[in-house]
Amino acid sequence: MQEQPTASIDRRIELTLRGLVIGGLITLVFTAANVYLGLKVGLTFASSIPAAVISMAVLRGFKNSTIYENNIVQTVASAAGTLSSVIFVLPGLVMVSWWTGFPFWESFGICAVGGILGVMYSVPLRRALVTNSDLPYPEGVAAAEVLRVGAGQHNEEAAAENQLGFLALVVSSIVSALFQVAQALKLCVAEFDAYFRAGAVTTGLGFSMSLALIGAGHLIGLTVGLAIFAGLAIAWGIAVPILTALHPMAGNAVDVAGTIWSHYVRFIGAGTIGIAAIWTLGKLVAPVVSGISSALAAQRRRKAEGNEALPITEQDLPIGMVAGISAVCVIPMIILLVAFLAGGVLQSMMVPLVIGGVIYIVLAGFFVATATGYMAGLIGSSNSPVSGMAILSVVGAALLLVLLAGNAAPAAKPALVAYALFVTALLINVATISNDNLQDLKTGQLVGATPWRQQVALIVGVIFGAIIIPPVLNALNSAYGFGSGAHALPAPQAVLISTLAQGVIQGKIDWSLIGIGAIVGAIIIAIDEIGAMTKRFRLPPLAVGLGIYLPASATAPAVVGAIFGALYNRWVKNRPNPEAARRLGVLVASGMIVGESIWGVVYAGIIVAAQKGLIHVADPSNPLAVVGNGFTPIASALAGIAFVALPYLLYRWIGNRAANELGA
Repeated sequence: MQEQPTASIDRRIELTLRGLVIGGLITLVFTAANVYLGLKVGLTFASSIPAAVISMAVLRGFKNSTIYENNIVQTVASAAGTLSSVIFVLPGLVMVSWWTGFPFWESFGICAVGGILGVMYSVPLRRALVTNSDLPYPEGVAAAEVLRVGAGQHNEEAAAENQLGFLALVVSSIVSALFQVAQALKLCVAEFDAYFRAGAVTTGLGFSMSLALIGAGHLIGLTVGLAIFAGLAIAWGIAVPILTALHPMAGNAVDVAGTIWSHYVRFIGAGTIGIAAIWTLGKLVAPVVSGISSALAAQRRRKAEGNEALPITEQDLPIGMVAGISAVCVIPMIILLVAFLAGGVLQSMMVPLVIGGVIYIVLAGFFVATATGYMAGLIGSSNSPVSGMAILSVVGAALLLVLLAGNAAPAAKPALVAYALFVTALLINVATISNDNLQDLKTGQLVGATPWRQQVALIVGVIFGAIIIPPVLNALNSAYGFGSGAHALPAPQAVLISTLAQGVIQGKIDWSLIGIGAIVGAIIIAIDEIGAMTKRFRLPPLAVGLGIYLPASATAPAVVGAIFGALYNRWVKNRPNPEAARRLGVLVASGMIVGESIWGVVYAGIIVAAQKGLIHVADPSNPLAVVGNGFTPIASALAGIAFVALPYLLYRWIGNRAANELGA
């Protein structure tokens, strides 16, 4: 894109109050959806593309709307939805019985302070990882394509695609939600599983009947999907059978395999993710140093020659302002940490613990933000395993606390575990915002947006998200609970991260399992590097690690979704208007995620109402059930048919509409 001086386009419509308000309203939907999806299956999705589509549909009613204003709307909604990744850590405070719910101001503070600091860190990283990088940024590029189509809204064909895209998002959301309603009615089962034993050897596979996971699989793409499948094969085809043979135990196949996986195999996956994350960090030192140097050079040029010296696409928030806001963020951070420790068993060690926590969040936050930003640029925000960064972060935090308070009484250990989780929650918000912000800033670069205006919008999005997340978490906790239980949301990352914090601080972690995972990760890294050099294949090691340590019920459907998405893209490739058809396929996939996730939040409200006696039903935990267990065989058949048929029909419908209505 040709650079344009500020003076020629400074008064264009970009950062507007209505854009911020619309972005905030969209935030309600996508943040709630991401919180639910993350707690259910351990994955979140990038909301920038569906947010852009909704924005264009709304702003079309205003004659003076622009592509730049639409970009601001998707930036706000995307930043807010990204904060939902705090659920990889924060529910751990409930799981370790430190909190009984999510106090609003503490939860808001964690999200807001960490998120704003993440926005500040993304300013110099933009130059290193966006401007001076050839990273593909798949979602950022796709969002830019959608915005460009919408910018041609006065062009008949572009307007038709925008309308069809909005319809695709709505229809697939409704279909996905209705499938979940059928599961709530018990007319369809929610999950299949098949486990077996051969002597002491036990293994099997769980499979969630989730259209949201089909959509997530489409978004992650075939390469990452197959890497997750490789992780599944390592976990359930190799590790679980071997370890069940080495550790024989009584019980049915489901319980035995699940116990071995949760107590042993998941830590192998954690080691795989950890070594892959460290490898990524090592590769980023040079570009990050270059980016910071570039930001400082831009500031010097701005001071010497004025704002007009820089093209509009290179006008970040001034680096001095970035440093000042970052410093100011430390004040509420200290207040949060002091309030957490005040009056407890760790109060006597408050000063070293607070100082250590602040230094760790500020320094480690920058490195983790760099790694997640790079991975988002490489494989996309939806695929970037922020939870892997959380694993490294919580282990680092726990080791730091052992160093600072290793002589604490045994009774203080639970408080140290909780404090490690609290510190990690702040740090992980820094990382997740960087993970998403750079996608948004790439979108802005491609459409000619002003970086500093986007960075302001990102801060606004952080505030919106920080307001929404605590009440949503409280509603889901009241309705389902987290971790174990018949109807509990699994919250897989929060379970693992809490377990790691407890293991490190209480000295009960099996480092040999993490070491085995690190060896596996090193082998996968070598294979991936060879594939990259030969340009024949890729095997992203972080995705392999995800396949090992996430529940099979969550990852197996995502692999199927990746295959479905690849088949759809191959089908439309030789049909009229294949690019538009591919974009519409992404919106169908996004709709499948949004519909199921929003219904999950609504259903949580129904369950809470039933439990409090506001709705009188026979079983408050299943308030909408209309059939009993005797219907299960039929419900299983119906679920299997619907799980395959509904995505097929949605993809076929939108592919045909694209070919017939959008021209060649």
